[in-house]
Amino acid sequence: MLTEEQIAETRASLRELQVEHHDLDLVIDHLMLNPPADDLLIRRLKKRKLLLKDRIVALEHLLQPDVLA
Repeated sequence: MLTEEQIAETRASLRELQVEHHDLDLVIDHLMLNPPADDLLIRRLKKRKLLLKDRIVALEHLLQPDVLA
């Protein structure tokens, strides 16, 4: 079970990751729509975005109470 402080810290981290994920989405869209597109940069940004999404899902899961408990 997480303490209130851990929950607050986890929520803050979650918000930061969500903002970064959204920002990356905007950058990727901009790069793809405004040639010349740097394919390597776009691939790296998409990979970073996927890693952020995985961390977001993990933190969201950590914050959800156990349903079966």
